[in-house]
This record gives sequence, C-alpha cells and structure tokens, in this order.
Amino acid sequence: MARDTTDDTLISSFDELVAHMAEGNKPRDKWRIGTEHEKFVFFKKDNSPVPYEGERSIKALLDGMTTMLGWEPIIDAGHIIGLVEPTGQGAISLEPGGQFELSGAPLETIHQTCSESNAHLAQVREIAEPLGIGFLGLGGSPKWTRAETPRMPKSRYDIMTNYMPKVGSQGLDMMYRTCTIQVNLDFSSEADMRRKMQVSMKLQPLSTALFASSPFTEGKPNGLQSWRGDIWRDTDNNRSGQLPFVYSDQFGFADYAEWAMDIPMYFVIRDGHYVDATHVTFRQFMNGALKNELKQPLPTMGDWTNHLSTLFPDVRLKRFLEMRGADGGPWRRICALPAFWVGMLYDESALAEAEALTRDWTLEEVNAMRNEVPRDGLKTLFRGQPMRDMAREALGISRRGLVSRARLNSEGNDESHFLAPLEESVARGTTMAEEMLALYNGRWNQSVEPAFTDYAF
Repeated sequence: MARDTTDDTLISSFDELVAHMAEGNKPRDKWRIGTEHEKFVFFKKDNSPVPYEGERSIKALLDGMTTMLGWEPIIDAGHIIGLVEPTGQGAISLEPGGQFELSGAPLETIHQTCSESNAHLAQVREIAEPLGIGFLGLGGSPKWTRAETPRMPKSRYDIMTNYMPKVGSQGLDMMYRTCTIQVNLDFSSEADMRRKMQVSMKLQPLSTALFASSPFTEGKPNGLQSWRGDIWRDTDNNRSGQLPFVYSDQFGFADYAEWAMDIPMYFVIRDGHYVDATHVTFRQFMNGALKNELKQPLPTMGDWTNHLSTLFPDVRLKRFLEMRGADGGPWRRICALPAFWVGMLYDESALAEAEALTRDWTLEEVNAMRNEVPRDGLKTLFRGQPMRDMAREALGISRRGLVSRARLNSEGNDESHFLAPLEESVARGTTMAEEMLALYNGRWNQSVEPAFTDYAF
C-alpha cells in the first residue's frame, strides 16, 4: 500500500463496512489491472544493502525520482517514504527493509502493464546508476541477515515490528527479507467477486510454485524453493493464509467484513500520528475500546480502509481482489503474473473452466499444497499427480482467456505471449528456484554473489 488513508467519515453501522467493499463493483468495461512489484536495493560494489539516509541511499533514490517524475512525496514523521502520482495513477513506496515497490496505475491491458514496469525500471536505473545502486528481482533476500537489513522510518512498520514476534515466528522475515509481485483485479458484483475469489484462493499455491524464486538465505541454500512461501506459513496465521468461509457457496462481502472485524488492528491515525492499536480488534474499536486512549475514539472509514490493508490472506479483498501468492522475480515475470490471473479471471469462458478445474478441491487439500509447495515447487503432489500437470492445465486456461480477450498491441499480438516464462518453466519441469540452485552448484561455484548480476534488473 502506498500510503495510509485519513478519511474522517464516521462509521455508524456494520452495513457501511460491507457497503464500502461492495462499492468496488464495476461493469466489465471498467475492469482494470493494477500490478505491484517489489525489488531489493543493493550497492553494486559489494552487494550490500542500501541504507535509508546518506548521499547514496534510499532517500536519495526517492528524492531523485521526485525530481524526475514530478510526483508528490509521501511524508511520514518528516521522512520521505514514497511518492504518489498527482492524480492517483500509481505510487512508489518502501517496504520495511528498503524494498522498492511500484504500485502501478489501473491499466486496461497487460501490454500497458509491461510498458509501465519497463519505464519504471528504466527510470530508477537512471537515478541509481550514478549512486552505484542496483535492483534485484527475487522473492527472498539471498545474502543479508536480518541485522544487516536496514529499517525504513515508516510509522506503521515500527508498530508491526514490535507486534510480529508476538503472533508468529517469521513475521519479521516477511517484512524485511521478502519481495513479491501482485496484481489487483476488479469484479462486477458480489457473485462475480465470489467466483473469482474462490478460484484464485484455491490456485494461490500454484502461483507460489510457478513463481518460486527464494532458495537462498544468508548466502546458502535454505532447502526450499520458495522461502517466502514458507515464511507466510507462520507470520500471523489469524490474518493470513486460506480463509475457510471463502469456500462456502454463500460467501459474500459481509462474511469477509465479519472476519476482518475480529482481527487485531495495527494502528489508527489521529492528527497525522500513528497510534498503536494492536491490543484491540476492529469490533472492539467500534464498541468503544479506545475511548480512553484517543481524543477522537470513534472509528472512521479511513480506519476501516487501513485495517483492510493490514490483513494478509492469500487473496485479499478490498474494493478489488489482490493476488498475493507469488515471489518477486525478473522483469518478464512482472508481466507474467498479471497475465496469468487476467487470462483466468477476466474471460468468462476461462473463469468457467477454472471453476470446473477447482470446484471440488477441499480446504484441506489446498492447505496441504500450500504447506508443501515452498519445498517441492512444481513437484508437489496433488491427488497423486505432480502440480506440474495442474500448472499445464491452468496455463492453458489462462492462455485461452488471453487469446479470447483479444487485446492487441501495435504489432497485432495478443496478451498470451506474456505467459512464456511460466510455460517455459512448466515445459522444463523446473522452477526459477531450481535453476538458481543449479547455477549455485555449477557456474556460481557455491556463491550467491552472482545472483546480484544474473537476476538484477
């Protein structure tokens, strides 16, 4: 999320919380694609992490981007912590360990998404080059310890850093040592949201397998293909993972709102200051739990919007759906992730095929995949067959959906060619993580240092 919201509209009923999400309903011709990607920032001379402050720093990058783009700085307690395009069509933000994130504009095609990512990477390279800074596209930090990783001066991250060790063993690694590619997609109605959320929730473990790219920790193989996927197995399981109620035929906005109401909050913002609220749920907040701690203790729509942004299920529901299962990766994969989901979810025939593929999958089966995929990738077994077979079928559905959408570029090509890196991986039967491990044991001579060259943007 680029910046937290300060909408002071008071909430008077539960129905308003539900209506807030339902306001995301859009006709098909208004559906858009919003792609987010994160990258690690490093000094090229020694592959060390870049601090926030200094002449050559994260702050210097943001200052340079401000001048280049003319975007508005996002300030938190006097520190620049991001940029936003003046009309709200995109933002640059910082993750806790200095991971640099582009939250892309809502676009109509994958062609536009890919062009946007390419332009962004060219822009940040132009600012970074004189500073000796590079960017790495992987799902997990391959070299740095948590102690070596810088901390960004962002108020919500201070609250989260204190809270995470209380609710899971890997939350700090999630914050400071992982990167992702995500796509945000629209729905037309509650029924359409239900269909898309059910299909995509069940298929997130496949996304984790297809994008697995985090096999190293602190300079050594970690025994996993997606360390990031494993981290999410014990970050804060009350607000993460699969949501059983999504599997119901009656699932709707109100069910998600009921669940969200009973999750502890991270913060509320009052007079520009972040107040730690990790000791109360949103329901307790609505019932007056903070009346002795806040000058304005009544919940606002800004509080609800911010709370929804601090929930981390495999698919997150706000006024759109966020696909959250993938590791970060190189440029072609930034284009492949939205292509995979748009092909599956934005074409009616493809969505019906995906529903047929996943209809009888149980929560227990999907959780078993989710637990095994970080280690076994495409070799994970589902009903006795390797997930590589499922991947081939799902990619076929997505390809047909993209061909059917028929969104052509100036050369007359549709969007299906953006699936190529995933189709190549499935054809070989190896994930990006397995390819990196082969390099580590071969040309890299059991060192992760070459990753900072071979997988840099």
